[in-house]
Amino acid sequence: MLIWSKKGRATATIIAISLFGLLFLLPLVMILMSSFSRQWNGILPSGFTFEHFVNAFSGPAWDAILSSLVVGFSASLFALFCGLWAALALRRHSGKIQKWLSIAFYLPSAIPSVSIGLGILVAFSQGYLQMNGTFWIVFSAHFVLISAFTFSNVSTGLARISPDIENVAFSLGASPWYRLCHVTLPLLMPWMISALALSLSLSLGELGATMMLYPPGWATLPVSIFSLTDRGNIADGSALTIVLVSVTLFLMFKLEKIAIKLGQK
Repeated sequence: MLIWSKKGRATATIIAISLFGLLFLLPLVMILMSSFSRQWNGILPSGFTFEHFVNAFSGPAWDAILSSLVVGFSASLFALFCGLWAALALRRHSGKIQKWLSIAFYLPSAIPSVSIGLGILVAFSQGYLQMNGTFWIVFSAHFVLISAFTFSNVSTGLARISPDIENVAFSLGASPWYRLCHVTLPLLMPWMISALALSLSLSLGELGATMMLYPPGWATLPVSIFSLTDRGNIADGSALTIVLVSVTLFLMFKLEKIAIKLGQK
């Protein structure tokens, strides 16, 4: 609903800022304060230390950072490849077929991540497809959970590319492979980079399915944060949370900056 009066707009602005500060900014500030505190026995923490961040970049915590980055990038790149392939393939079919197959691609995003984790655990824990206790079972869960978002971004980009551009290349004698590599993909690159940024941020923050699947040595950052806080080590968990937020925002900012530059060419 549009608000036309100055008083109404001012009230709406105050409410929006208050909600943002209360629900987002205040928890983040409390986590930041906890990550630098020696102890927290009262309303505010007492003492100041960098020890928790030193712990975050050493031992199991450092392994968790590397595990999150390896799983995140590998699953996101594979999801981007599959999402691109699916979007290009669906473009050749009729609207009705596109509708139903698109629903199939979006289905994983509508299922709780815990259900995805349980399904993968049951499916790949026995027989010839056994992956339990390996990196690949975590990779599979992350791929399933983020693939719908990469497919959605790439499909949106394809819908905005005029077919006339490819038809002109075809009329000039360009082969399908040449049109794909030199016409379609360069025009689609901003959406592909945005899809990679989104899927990477989702993978870095994934907890539900990973908690059910992760093998020894492949605990991701969210799993490590949960384990630390569950044992009562709030300060070290807070420091790892700040690291997770910082890494995610940095990667998203850099990738979106690349996508904007490519879109302006």
